Amino acid sequence: MRLAFMGTPDFAVPSLAELIASGHEIVAVYSQPPRPRGRGQKLTPSAVHAFAETMGLPVFTPESLKAQDAIDTFQSLDLDAACVVAYGQILKPAVLEAPRLGCLNLHGSLLPRWRGAAPIQRAIMAGDARTGVQIMQMSEGLDEGPILLSELMDIRADDTAASLSERMAHVGAALWPRALAAIERGGVTPTEQVGEATYARKITPAEARIDWTRPATEVDAHIRGLSPSPGAWFEAQGSGVAEAGPVRIKALLSALADGEGAPGTVLDDALTVACGTGAVRLIRVQREGKAAQSAEEMLRGFPLPVGTVLG
Repeated sequence: MRLAFMGTPDFAVPSLAELIASGHEIVAVYSQPPRPRGRGQKLTPSAVHAFAETMGLPVFTPESLKAQDAIDTFQSLDLDAACVVAYGQILKPAVLEAPRLGCLNLHGSLLPRWRGAAPIQRAIMAGDARTGVQIMQMSEGLDEGPILLSELMDIRADDTAASLSERMAHVGAALWPRALAAIERGGVTPTEQVGEATYARKITPAEARIDWTRPATEVDAHIRGLSPSPGAWFEAQGSGVAEAGPVRIKALLSALADGEGAPGTVLDDALTVACGTGAVRLIRVQREGKAAQSAEEMLRGFPLPVGTVLG
C-alpha cells in the first residue's frame, strides 16, 4: 500500500519499522517539529523523525496540520491509508478523509477505557490488571472510532510506564500488517466501542508528588505509572549531609512491602516507607541533579536513617 506514517516518540518507531519491513511504500513520514532538548537546548528531531531519516524517507514536520497549505500537501500524496501512532496533533476531517482507506491509529489501551493522552500511565496508576493495544479507524472524536484489531496484555506487578510502553510498542507494531491486509480485502468489520469511557488526561507536574497517606497499593502504582517521566517524587533531608534544605528525590521503581508506621516514615535500612496502610520499598531512585541509581547506592551517600520522615 501507499502509506503515510504519522508519529513522534520512541513508542512509534517499532510500528514504522514494521511497516517498512512489510514492504509497504512509505511516501511520507509526519512528526512533531524538532524541539529544544538537553542542557544546551539544541533543536533535536523526534525519535520517529531521526529513524525515518536513517531509512531515507521524506519527513514533514508542520507545526500544525490545520493550516490549509499543510492539508493540501497531505491530500496531494494520493494515499491508500495513513498509519498514526502517538503523533501528537488533532487531525481535521479533511486530513482524516484524504486517504482512500482513511486514517488508522494504534492506541495503547482497551477502548473506550483510557481515551486520551496518557493511557499507559493512567492504566498503571489506576491499578488495572489488564490493558492492550488496538488499531482503530480514526474519527473526529477523541479516540472514539471503531476498532479493527486488538491484542490483550497483562500489566505486571513490576511494570513501569517505560517497561509496559516498550512491550506495547512491539506488540502493537505487529498488528499493522494484519490490519492493513484485512482492511484492504474487506476481511475485517470495524467494531464500535462498547462500555463507559474513561479519559487518560495528560500528566501534570502537580500530581507527581507522592502522598504517603494513601494506601501502599496506590503509592506503588503511582510511582510505577510515572516512571521514568515525569517521575513521582518526595523530599528528604539526608542525615549528616551538608544540604541547605530538603532534597527532591524521584522514586522510579518500588514494590509492596511489609511494615506499618506513620505515613512517610522510613522503616528500615532497605528504604521501606510506611504509607496510609501498608508500606512500599523504594528500589530505584534519583536525587535532584544526580543520575538514577539503586536505593542502596543512594543511601551510601545520602543516609536516611530509620525514623526519617519523608515529605
